[in-house]
Amino acid sequence: MTKRPLKRLVREGAFDDREFQEDSKIRRLPTARGWSPHGPDERDQGYLKTVKAKSEGQEALMAAMDAKALVLALGPAGTGKTYLAIAKAVEALEAGRVGRIVLSRPAVEAGESIGFLPGEVEDKLAPYLRPLYDALSDRLSMKRVRSLMAEGAIEIAPVGFMRGRTLNNAFVVIDEAQNCTYMQLKMLLTRLGWSSTMVVTGDPAQSDLLPELSGLKPVAERLETLPTVAVVRLTDRDIVRHPLVAEMLTVL
Repeated sequence: MTKRPLKRLVREGAFDDREFQEDSKIRRLPTARGWSPHGPDERDQGYLKTVKAKSEGQEALMAAMDAKALVLALGPAGTGKTYLAIAKAVEALEAGRVGRIVLSRPAVEAGESIGFLPGEVEDKLAPYLRPLYDALSDRLSMKRVRSLMAEGAIEIAPVGFMRGRTLNNAFVVIDEAQNCTYMQLKMLLTRLGWSSTMVVTGDPAQSDLLPELSGLKPVAERLETLPTVAVVRLTDRDIVRHPLVAEMLTVL
């Protein structure tokens, strides 16, 4: 401990300054601190934070994910669609309500081709799936994420690898669904198995496909008539990013 922190502790009364006489050879470490982990202001040091809705739209989305097996979350960027879905998936996995988390996303560039990517299949797909890793690492430590992925409890896969599968006892999140065609979404929705929940997120106004190719809007309009399916439409008032994001989206 350097002199400056020691002097600060003396000023704050952590211990007696008589312990710092010039002829003193041994200095006792402070025993009385301003805060103790066993004191009255106990703090939750857990990494898994409690997620709370910050708007009425987010509250409706979280309630729908608790009540329905299939939820479609549509809304502009920054409304927390992906984050809330992954937070609910982690919560269900940690509580033992599901046996695994399956995250899927179309491998589509945002209006720009990045060309050939070297490496194995996982290396090629990593840039497209990075937003899902970011959301997972915010809910769990990266060490735990890697451990769960090694065990098969968390799986991240592109849309093209989902055909022919049946996802039982899983929490499935389909992200950036506005970049899926109608037939792709039909294929993904029919992967839903027993004891599973599926959440489809996307913004129909920000599709990287041609307007007539994106299937999210027509799929949502057709499924909205089913009482067993929840379609939650978020608006600019639900944006929780920088306030400028909501202002820009109203004029762009």
